[in-house]
Order: sequence, then C-alpha cells, then structure tokens
Amino acid sequence: MELISGNEAIARGAWEAGAAIGVAYPGTPSTETMEAFSKLPGVYAEWCPNEKVAVEVGLGASAAGRRVLATMKHVGVNVAADPLFTAAYTGVGGGFVVLAADDPGMHSSQNEQDSRYYAAAARIPMLDPADSAEALAFTKEAFDISERFDIPVFIRSTVRISHTKCAVETGERTEHARVPYEKDPSKWIMMPLYAKPRRLDLDARVEDLRAYAEECPFNRIERKGAQTGVICTGATYQHVVEALPEASVFKLGMSWPLPARSLAEFARSVENVYVVEEASTYLSDQ
Repeated sequence: MELISGNEAIARGAWEAGAAIGVAYPGTPSTETMEAFSKLPGVYAEWCPNEKVAVEVGLGASAAGRRVLATMKHVGVNVAADPLFTAAYTGVGGGFVVLAADDPGMHSSQNEQDSRYYAAAARIPMLDPADSAEALAFTKEAFDISERFDIPVFIRSTVRISHTKCAVETGERTEHARVPYEKDPSKWIMMPLYAKPRRLDLDARVEDLRAYAEECPFNRIERKGAQTGVICTGATYQHVVEALPEASVFKLGMSWPLPARSLAEFARSVENVYVVEEASTYLSDQ
C-alpha cells in the first residue's frame, strides 16, 4: 500500500496499463500527474507548447500504436477541443486517455467549468473516480475501454481528487505491445469524404458505449433505506456517504454516457431521489 494523491494515482495507473508516452501542458490541479509519470521507468514524457499540441502529439503516438496519457486542467480542454472532437471520429490505435482536471471553487483557476459537458458534446466516454484508489483503477481500465471501443477516453478529476492522498494498492506494469500501424486514410484523414462515414461509425460505437454503461462495474448502487436515494459522482460521493449514512446511493463511476435504464430503475426504487454535485448541474440536467 502507498499513500498517494489522485494525480500520482492516475500517472501510476497509466504506467501499470503499459502507457509509453505522456504529453501535457501544465496547469493546477493537473500538473503533478505528468511530473509523476515522467519519473516512472520505460516511458517518454514531454511538456508541450499548449494542450492542443499535446493532444495532437498524443494522437500521433496512438496512431503509431502506443498507449498514451495526455493531461491538462479544465481550461486546457478548451484549447484541445479542436483535435479532441475529431479524435472521437478517427478513433485510436493504442489506447489514448486524457485527464481533464476540473477545479470547482476556483482554488487555482480563472473560472469554473465542468468537463463532463465536453465529454457529452464530443461523445467521448468519461470516467469519474472518487478517490486515489479509483483514480488508479479507472485509469488502467480506461486504456482497455479506449481500444475496445476505438475512441479516446476522458478521466475526470476535481481538485479534491487530484490533491487528496489516500492508501492505494499499487501493482506491476503490464507491458503493452505496440499495435502495428496500418495505412487507412478512411480512418485517419477526416476530410468530408471520410468524415461522413466515420460519423456513422461513431454513432454505432456510442450505442455500444451506452450498453456498456449499464454493466460498467464502476457504476454501483449502495442500497440502504428506501426513503432517500442520492445520485452522485466523483468527490461528492465522499460527502454524501458521510452526511447521509442511511441513504441509498447510486455512485456513478462513468459520467458519460450515463446508464439511463439503471438510473430510472434506481429512481423508482426510492421515495425521494436527489442529485448532489459540485458547482454544476450536469447530472441534474441529464
């Protein structure tokens, strides 16, 4: 067991999953992630001029068959949005995971944003850990999800995940063989001739992701009483279970796409259902 922060756990999870390339632009609360990743053996890591360049370098490495971790804070997702939206169409070669570190409360930022809206808009799946242990486990799984569904995957943290330390069971690295590059303009070159069929392909992959969300082990129900039910995700889960020990809780580890059928069944199973979240109405809107 090691006492590590959420940022360190995400770096460790990527390393254990066999990620070989790390690209980032620094910004609190994400900065320590790439710093930690760069110190692990067998990887190449670099700071990039901005987040857009980081994603483009990462996508190139992914197309060449390597597993890649890209990290940035929430405002950096704005800068990276151009290649990220198109990356959902092209898909990946090696697994490609993007950390979006949000900052509710603006502890070190000029604004508040909720990166889950970007996941929904770009139609890129997002995992939302609630502590360092989940940050490591979710990041490891994110690479498999990326390759299984041929799509980048977001890991979302907030400042209370990024900078809080807790005990984590770390593991060994699983070396991941490079996926051979195959020349395929219809997959990698998003001019309209190819983008239109890739849009239809993305539609099919999203439907598969919606089905996966219903069975994703990171979405779980902690059944207590039938009087009160709470739906939450990420750091808010810690506050909910402390403040409402008698409530049934639907803890979402995958915050996009949401498991619509399971959420509806949970809502029907309790007399009163509440949504608790940090400085946002994303879940309530959904």
